[in-house]
Amino acid sequence: MPVSIWLAVFLMLVAVGGAVALKPTIRMADTKPKLVLDRLAPAQFGEWRELRNVAQVLPDPTVQAMLDSLYSQTVSRTYVNSKGQQVMLTIAYGNDQSSEVTAAHRPEFCYRGAGFDIKDIGIFELPLPSSKLKVRHLVGTRGAYTELISYWVTLDETATLPGIGRKLAQLRYGLQGLIADGMLVRVSTPGADQAVGFELQNTFIRDFRQQLPDEFKPRFVGK
Repeated sequence: MPVSIWLAVFLMLVAVGGAVALKPTIRMADTKPKLVLDRLAPAQFGEWRELRNVAQVLPDPTVQAMLDSLYSQTVSRTYVNSKGQQVMLTIAYGNDQSSEVTAAHRPEFCYRGAGFDIKDIGIFELPLPSSKLKVRHLVGTRGAYTELISYWVTLDETATLPGIGRKLAQLRYGLQGLIADGMLVRVSTPGADQAVGFELQNTFIRDFRQQLPDEFKPRFVGK
């Protein structure tokens, strides 16, 4: 057999061996306290209480089936404060965030699938006591209805956004042989006034973080 063919076969075997060696095998979700979203997103905290029987944006059944396969837990609640201001919270948690196939999805897909036009406002930093949380702001419109949306994703205790930031985090954990768990956190409010709506969301996010047990705070907002 020509030397060139032997060399090609050798390089292929090295590549396969390297891929196997680097393939993550340790699920971080199995090494940490168990997340129970229904408890960590309580029906009442601070000035917020759950407003029941309020419909939230849902994707079409095909997309919903795909999302159900990604996540091991989800929770969706609508909260109202003493002023009657409403904030919608959706958290989707999955124990495998190691690739784009298994990682948390982008909310843009759900909203577009539900008939919304989506405008990307940009990425903003929300100062928190222990970190600065990067969130993406969107404006969704469907007919006369407008919804303002903030979201971020996490891998283990790293808060990031879909794109290069998440890819780098996936690579960092993967090179250590780790399969990070994580979640999508989406906060939204009805109404078109961005100054009022996004500031209300910021207040809600801070209040939500504050009520979390200390051991779980980094898993929701990073550190």
